[in-house]
Amino acid sequence: MTFWQVTLYLLNGFSLTLLLFLLTLIFALPLGLAISFASMSKFKPLSFLSKIFVWIIRGVPLMLQIMIVYYVPNFLGFKLFSDIDLIVQLNFGLENMGRFIAVTIAFIINYACYFSEIYRGGIESIPQGQYEAGQVLGLTKSQIFKKIVLKQVIKRILPPMGNEVITLVKDTSLANVLTVGEIIYQSKLLMAEALIWPMFYAGVFYLIFVGLLTILLGKLEKKLSYFKA
Repeated sequence: MTFWQVTLYLLNGFSLTLLLFLLTLIFALPLGLAISFASMSKFKPLSFLSKIFVWIIRGVPLMLQIMIVYYVPNFLGFKLFSDIDLIVQLNFGLENMGRFIAVTIAFIINYACYFSEIYRGGIESIPQGQYEAGQVLGLTKSQIFKKIVLKQVIKRILPPMGNEVITLVKDTSLANVLTVGEIIYQSKLLMAEALIWPMFYAGVFYLIFVGLLTILLGKLEKKLSYFKA
């Protein structure tokens, strides 16, 4: 295969990598916020269950979580994702979409738990005096959160959130454990044809994407620089 053919082949895999990345962010960010509110809830059973759930998800390797999401339904007699694979392939000609959905679910749950701890840390870092100041001004709790707390929380959580987002880019390579055709899986297929260099070439795609994200996150931090610690 020529360099251009390999590039197009890897770009096809990288498009699936980007899709997994975007879907994880779209669903994990709001879900993480909901989990953080549950962890901070004054209703003790809810808070306890939320913290236990986060502890388990953060303590178990993501690769194992992917396998659990995909294979456990099979053990229970429900070939959910296998059936989705078959239906989508027969009707749309797309392969392994059930596996992709299983991977996406595992990623969303995993990163939602990590994001929840970042949210919780940011919210709890705001001094109580700021809430009291808002109450003195006659603001409701929701107004205090939106107008006083939220922007400060965003500034404080942006660096650790940025680190998690960059980690997510690289973690997408774990999808190949279920033979999902992301860029690492595609490069492994080329290795089977005695082409080793595409594996290293795949790293260039990650470097470029992470570089662009780093620039974007840096600009966001500068926009929020008017909040001084």
